[in-house]
Amino acid sequence: MSDLSAFAITQRWPAQHPDRLQLYSLPTPNGVKVSIMLEETGIPYEPHLIDIGKNETWIPEYLALNPNGKIPAIIDPDGPGGKPLGLFESGAILVYLADKAGKFLPTDPARRYETLQWVFFQMAAIGPMFGQLGFFHKFAGREYEDKRPRDRYANESKRLLGVLETRLAGRDWLMGDEYTIADIATLGWVRNLVGFYGAGELVEYDKLKLVPKWLERGLARPAVQRGLEIPKRPG
Repeated sequence: MSDLSAFAITQRWPAQHPDRLQLYSLPTPNGVKVSIMLEETGIPYEPHLIDIGKNETWIPEYLALNPNGKIPAIIDPDGPGGKPLGLFESGAILVYLADKAGKFLPTDPARRYETLQWVFFQMAAIGPMFGQLGFFHKFAGREYEDKRPRDRYANESKRLLGVLETRLAGRDWLMGDEYTIADIATLGWVRNLVGFYGAGELVEYDKLKLVPKWLERGLARPAVQRGLEIPKRPG
């Protein structure tokens, strides 16, 4: 049996199955990247719900694993060299899991780097811009009388969707016929933008042709459907 006692987070969220990968997350656009990936790869794991509404990412036990105080994070009891590995940042976790499973990241060096550029595109642009639009359109920022911040992020989000639309010309997935971690990283954010955030009209989502079809294909995958609900939110 794996000994995870060196990780303080296991004191707050004990591992019932310490031989399995431990996932600390919430089904947000960033969180579901990892749960979807785990469902796609079949790597055995144990999910732990981290309630950001209760500021659970800021308690010392969580910060010991992720000093940035965000979800998701993992502990793999069977990390490199057979030693436990703690890891945060969803993009880094996706690359790690792809290498571990040998899936969803091309082995050809050129295609591998091309895939990683689209993962980083999501991390650096799609996530931050869509998230800011969500704040100014749905959350506290919607009450601001000055709509210039909202419109700034709406225009940039619209531009980014255009980048995806151009990329998907002649392709089912961001890397062509091959479904990869680039798609896994991005699906939840586009879904959230037009669904939970309700910003489809602001970004003229209905004028797009390829992105909606790509999103529909992604959401039809059984592993994606499961991953979007993990960890299960409290009733």
